[in-house]
Amino acid sequence: MDVSIVVPLLNERESLPHLVEWLHRVLGGMGKAYEIILVDDGSSDGSWDEIQRLSKADGRVKGVRFGRNYGKSPALNEGFIAAQGEVVITMDADLQDDPDEIPELYRMITVDGFDLVSGWKKKRYDPLTKTIPTKLFNWTTRRVSGVMLHDFNCGLKAYRKEVVKNIQVFGEMHRYIPFIAKKEGFHRIGEKVVKHHPRQYGRTKFGLDRFINGFLDLLTITFIFRFAKKPMHFFGGLGTIMFVVGFFSAAWVVGEKLWYSYVLHVAAPRVTSSGLFFVALTAMVIGVQLFTAGFVADLVSRNGDDRDRYRVSERIGL
Repeated sequence: MDVSIVVPLLNERESLPHLVEWLHRVLGGMGKAYEIILVDDGSSDGSWDEIQRLSKADGRVKGVRFGRNYGKSPALNEGFIAAQGEVVITMDADLQDDPDEIPELYRMITVDGFDLVSGWKKKRYDPLTKTIPTKLFNWTTRRVSGVMLHDFNCGLKAYRKEVVKNIQVFGEMHRYIPFIAKKEGFHRIGEKVVKHHPRQYGRTKFGLDRFINGFLDLLTITFIFRFAKKPMHFFGGLGTIMFVVGFFSAAWVVGEKLWYSYVLHVAAPRVTSSGLFFVALTAMVIGVQLFTAGFVADLVSRNGDDRDRYRVSERIGL
């Protein structure tokens, strides 16, 4: 199998016949063996009936149906599991992504040697309430991830098969697939300006809350990739800092009392009358708790099922 097209969708019955016809025309013109995997994320508008009809008409159209709406990330993950093509291309089902971009995306993977190529909707047909937060989101993600892409959220992307078989996408993390791929060792990440069409059918499935969730997910994956295998480095480090701050603060309060009593020979203020004493006590308690949390998290991590899961890129003589 040369190419797998993975299309997650939710309530896109009207656009599916046009999309599949367009894909057949483009992929047929490439002369490559292909499959179209439509992942129905709990649609309620008859999308699954349309997928069944399209699959009966042409066996290269395949379908996956969720029992309810789980989100775009699980839908993509299920499509990645099912995909058999050496190049996997994802796109949205709303006809805003242009299938005519597929041949060049395929060439960039197979000829130019990219692991992943992300689309860039340089000219967008979206309202300002969507484009302005998107620009802020992309700027922040570039700074945090170190992946210099203009449009992380573009659904039109191409991957080498090895990439999609070695990453797992969950939650709302489909926006960060280039970041996830980079952290798994796939550094050849490219970008291509792609055409963006106005929506023809239905309505957008995403609101402003996706940007809040997106920033939270960015923090999550940053933490996971940095500390998932060594949580003690995070919790233990913070705990040590808090305990040291508390210890020296307490030492200052006690030293101050001794200074008044044995050097100045005057009535020393009570230790509990100093606000710093309570700050010191709180900091030491929090420090111990953080250190303990790190120790427990380290034990859980070392006994997890995926504690030894590493990506082996090549083997010789085995």
